[in-house]
Amino acid sequence: MRRFLSRREVLVRTANGFGAVALAALLADDGRTAPPADDRGGTEKDPFAPKKPHFPAKARSVILLFMDGGPSQVDTFDPKPLLEKYHGQRFPAKVEPTQFNNIGNTLASPWKFHKSGQCGLPVSELFPHVATCADELAVIRSMVSNFSEHSNANYFFHCGFGQQGRPSMGAWVTYGLGSECRDLPGFVVLNSGMIPPGGMDCFGSGFLPAAYQGSLFRHGVNPISDLVPPGGESARTREAKRKLLRRLDAGNLARQAGGDTDPLEAAIANYELSFRMQNAVPELTDLTRETEETHRLYGLDDPKTQVFGRQCLIARRMVEKGVRFIELLCPNVGHDRWDQHGNLKRGHEDNARAVDRPIAGLLKDLKRRGLLDSTLVIWGGEFGRTPMAQGSDGRDHNPFGFTVWLAGGGTKGGTVYGATDEFGYHAVQDKVQIHDLHATILHLLGFDHTKLTFRFGGRDMRLTDVHGEVVKGVLA
Repeated sequence: MRRFLSRREVLVRTANGFGAVALAALLADDGRTAPPADDRGGTEKDPFAPKKPHFPAKARSVILLFMDGGPSQVDTFDPKPLLEKYHGQRFPAKVEPTQFNNIGNTLASPWKFHKSGQCGLPVSELFPHVATCADELAVIRSMVSNFSEHSNANYFFHCGFGQQGRPSMGAWVTYGLGSECRDLPGFVVLNSGMIPPGGMDCFGSGFLPAAYQGSLFRHGVNPISDLVPPGGESARTREAKRKLLRRLDAGNLARQAGGDTDPLEAAIANYELSFRMQNAVPELTDLTRETEETHRLYGLDDPKTQVFGRQCLIARRMVEKGVRFIELLCPNVGHDRWDQHGNLKRGHEDNARAVDRPIAGLLKDLKRRGLLDSTLVIWGGEFGRTPMAQGSDGRDHNPFGFTVWLAGGGTKGGTVYGATDEFGYHAVQDKVQIHDLHATILHLLGFDHTKLTFRFGGRDMRLTDVHGEVVKGVLA
């Protein structure tokens, strides 16, 4: 009696064919052959393959300098002389509820502002080095957020949603563009010492495939756990194990054919990437080949700037290698990040000193290497600070009007966009929502933010949800 094979039996018996498909993809990574491209320019099964944006992009990479805790806008890039007039007096305007109720008197900035660059941009003496790059900065003084508490505000700033579980902007960018770097993740978070409130969900992939989540690199000589292969094995033995893993993965894919294979394919891609990183990461983090002048430029010769300076230099090297999105986190300077509810003067001075020289070094180094035009640099925190004191020498959270600046990547340097009121409290001109900032970032990367979507929960999800307008005033 003639017996027909079931579909499962056919798949099992043709497992070698699936192995050949997996081998073809691996050979494509080596440039020996190429799997078919999809209509966006990527490949059907490789989450890291470069993809085409919707239109020609100004920026190819993003460096986010995240100032965790919320730096004070009226002490950095938004001077308010009227605060000096009312200093020490009861605040003469309505006080909004934020995080705490310990409201003090009006507090003038302890720092002077100086006009910097040919554009005459006012920059606080907290940032003397960044001030030398004033003509590269597009300063948005009218940012607003929906949240005044750190964790929710961090999720909102990174993911466009005030609760955990949504993809971060780094994940969206890598999902949309893939990566031009074969040996490193497309989305990297450089931890200088402090993870923001909200934790790793600030850099997660949410409902996007797991391959797009941020990869955390620690500060120091061992940025990745288990990066060095175990001792006692020859290169030949390790390669034999790798080949066996490929065959096992191909068999698993064959058995799951017709089902949801995305998680397994993401895991396979991550395993292959991990293997390549064993060689790429030590070379990336070895800064001995950089010149002494470059070390000084980034502040590697000063213990107070060394940590963040090293991360800024590694970020530049990542951009050169084609990493798509790099986020830098603040170093631990002995204070609660930029979150100065008390001891404002010393806290902001220590935080600014740690990042000022490295940031200026990064901007100057990118520019002289011809990379600033194609690299979007973003500076800012999840919200700002109040113009009145908390207690006697601190400032509370202020989501009603704060500052973020952009540089490079198609932005208009030497400009100021928007304004807060005369006390620096509320945005009153050209208000910019977080969704607007995200829409602008995606636009500079070549995307219509309304069309960069992912089907989840029965609807087409996007970073900007149903909001967002491109801030055309900061575009070159």
